[in-house]
Amino acid sequence: MIKIGQIGIGHNHSDKIKALKKYPEYFQLVGYAEENEEWIARRGSNKTFQDIPRLSVEEVLEKSDAILVETDVWDLTKTAQMCVDAGKHVHIDKPAAGTLAEYKALLDAAREKNLVVQLGYMYRYNPAVKKLFQMIKAGQLGQITSIHAEMSVRHADSYRAWLGNFQGGDMYIFGCHLIDLIVYLLGKPNRVVSSLGSSGIAGVHSADITSATLEYDHALARVFSSSLEWEGWANRCFRVCGELGTADIQPIERPCVMTFAPHHEEKRYGVQMAQPVALEIDPAKERYDDMLLAFHDYVVGKESNPFDYDHEYAVQQTLDMAVGGIRMLGKELESK
Repeated sequence: MIKIGQIGIGHNHSDKIKALKKYPEYFQLVGYAEENEEWIARRGSNKTFQDIPRLSVEEVLEKSDAILVETDVWDLTKTAQMCVDAGKHVHIDKPAAGTLAEYKALLDAAREKNLVVQLGYMYRYNPAVKKLFQMIKAGQLGQITSIHAEMSVRHADSYRAWLGNFQGGDMYIFGCHLIDLIVYLLGKPNRVVSSLGSSGIAGVHSADITSATLEYDHALARVFSSSLEWEGWANRCFRVCGELGTADIQPIERPCVMTFAPHHEEKRYGVQMAQPVALEIDPAKERYDDMLLAFHDYVVGKESNPFDYDHEYAVQQTLDMAVGGIRMLGKELESK
């Protein structure tokens, strides 16, 4: 069992702390800290946080072995650095903020102290994605030639306005999930060519229609993310094409569906009937359960983290290329 606390409730995923409550045999939840009273006014009375002690940041650092960093996005890296400086393992929500130099300093410090750094990229632990990783490792797809990935939804105008805080908007906040998986499979690209479009709908001028093409020596990977797509949730996908077949995950969220179309000479030019791939899905587990259970295993040494420090930095470097340089354009909270 590890003693775990949380700093911040400003991140959109800050309620993932409720997943820890399901596993008292693994996590002793010590409490949470939030220094911004605006977030306390907005979220402090939520059921998720009502039965958890509110502590100071110093108390969370003192009482915890590991910490969930769930601050506003622009404070993620500097807060995580404070935790690592105090000798704590960290789960950091995504995407990391600050300059590349600041993020590298965080990872280097954690590496030197042998501390776990886990980013909140939940698709890494998605049952279909894990199955895909196994298939690729076993050689079932052969050489990867292309990847197509999409993570879209229809957001409220207020949320699209909030995306204006970040260079790259949708690509920075959502495309990062897909870039993470692509970099895991193909490494850091040679070049990234992006289109960061703005619809201007309702007077909102954030980058809410975005795409990026990651170029490799023998492959291309395409990422698309929009906040203006009705049924976008159902269309979220991750498709990997290889010389021996195509694996397709769509939708990538529940209900998660995966198919595989193997190489077949007779159907080269015709419609090929892809076959469903059996997935191990535990209906009792929710979106963040496997990610946080893996964090526990990394901390106690039961498993080694396959998404190591070098991978995390390569993801951030690639994201930096995709958005034209990571930077904060503002620090406005989402409208109520």
